Amino acid sequence: MLTRLTPKMLIALAAGGSVSVLIGALIFQAIGYAPCDLCILQRWPHLAAAIIGGAMLIFSLPRIFALLGAAAAAATGVLGIYHSGVERHIFAGPDTCTSNGVGGLSVDDLMAQINGAPLIRCDEIVWDIFGITMPNLNALASFAFVALWIWAFAAAKRAA
Repeated sequence: MLTRLTPKMLIALAAGGSVSVLIGALIFQAIGYAPCDLCILQRWPHLAAAIIGGAMLIFSLPRIFALLGAAAAAATGVLGIYHSGVERHIFAGPDTCTSNGVGGLSVDDLMAQINGAPLIRCDEIVWDIFGITMPNLNALASFAFVALWIWAFAAAKRAA
C-alpha cells in the first residue's frame, strides 16, 4: 500500500498534517488553553509548510520545494523539542515568557517584573497526557512530516 503513494499524495499528507496541527492548536486555544510565545512561534513553520504544500499541489512546483517543506517541518520540530526542554526546566527559556529569580530585587524592581510578566508562561506545562505535552506532540508530528516531505522528494526524483 505504501508503494502506491504518489509524490502528490505524500505532499498532501505532509502539508495536510501541518494544517491539522494548526487547526488542533486553534481548537485548544478556543477551549481555553492560551498559547505562550513559544507555542505561537511553533505555528509559523507549520503555516509555511502548509503554504509550500498547497503551492506545490496547485502550481506543480519543482520537487526541490519538498525540501523547503521538510525544512519548515524540521524547524517546528526543533522548536517543539526546545519548548519541551523549557517546560521541563532543562533549557533556559526566553526572557519574554519565563520567570526570573527574585533574589536581590527591590520592591519596585519586583513590581516591574510582575507587571511585565507574560500572562502565559513558556516554562509551565499547561496540558499533558501520560506525560506527553503539546510541544512533545508537535515535535513528534513534525518529524513525521519531515519524513513525508523527504519521501515525496525522493519519490518525485525516482519518477522523473
